[in-house]
Amino acid sequence: MENTFGHYLDLWLKIKANSVAASSYRGYANKTEVHVRPRWGKVQINNIDHLDLQEWIQGTLSKTLKNKTIRDIISNVRQVFRLYRTRMKVAHDPTEGLMVRLPDPEAPDPFTRAEIKQILETHTSRTQELLMVQFMIWAGPRLSETIALAWEDVDLGQGTVTFRRSKVRGAYRVTKTRRSTRKVRLLAPAWDALRKIDALNRKKKAETVDIVERDNKTVRQHKLHFVFLNTKSCLPHVSDFVVRDRFFKAHLLAAGVRYRGPGQCRHTYASQLLTTGIASIDWIAEQMGHTNGNTIRQHYGTWINEDGPDVVGMLQLALKL
Repeated sequence: MENTFGHYLDLWLKIKANSVAASSYRGYANKTEVHVRPRWGKVQINNIDHLDLQEWIQGTLSKTLKNKTIRDIISNVRQVFRLYRTRMKVAHDPTEGLMVRLPDPEAPDPFTRAEIKQILETHTSRTQELLMVQFMIWAGPRLSETIALAWEDVDLGQGTVTFRRSKVRGAYRVTKTRRSTRKVRLLAPAWDALRKIDALNRKKKAETVDIVERDNKTVRQHKLHFVFLNTKSCLPHVSDFVVRDRFFKAHLLAAGVRYRGPGQCRHTYASQLLTTGIASIDWIAEQMGHTNGNTIRQHYGTWINEDGPDVVGMLQLALKL
């Protein structure tokens, strides 16, 4: 059935399997097998028109899925038609003009200094996890980068770390872009967290792990001493989901702090630095592995009024009002 949508869908999935990370491929494959193939797999691709797709979106997808998921699915379908048109150059693209609106992105919701104090001063038997949270708040890495950090990446004497890899759904891989591989100078609380972790687990044995390179094909073995271990098992954390669901939620509840995901530790780092008025946005972007300050402005940083300086008072003093 060479001219069915399913035929070109299979070709597209093969291309994706060889060009994206395994975790990304699973996302593509899941959406196509659950939502796309059952409806369009056996249909002749040249018989699918714009109205067919509109009816599918409005009549089927919109009833059960969020707009972001629908948009991802339509993007996948659009790529399949783009592949088909490399063979049939005069074929029309029925996805042209399909629009799925998204709500405004959620604003950053960082922790205030008072909340940080509550979080870090609330007792827990999970000592290493709490030190990991302290490190994330004051160094700004992604959780996936934090659980993949090794002592081989740390210069404890100089107070620097180099983020080279991440761990996503149990698999290690180098950072997504070269820019994300970065050397960061640590603020005192993050540096202190590493010193305390060093006293707990620096002598633990090395782990031999497979690390996927940026081409998503090459796999190299490395022997690494991971920094942050599961307090209970003394082994590296299985995934970021485990940290969130088995420690972070319960600890915030115990601390009496409104729940936000551990990703907000990264937002907190950016926002706390912005609020000082000292660090430039471009410097913060470099520390966080972004090419420029636009991402910080749009997604990560927000002014924290209760933690910021008295800007009006400072202006009045400067203006002699």
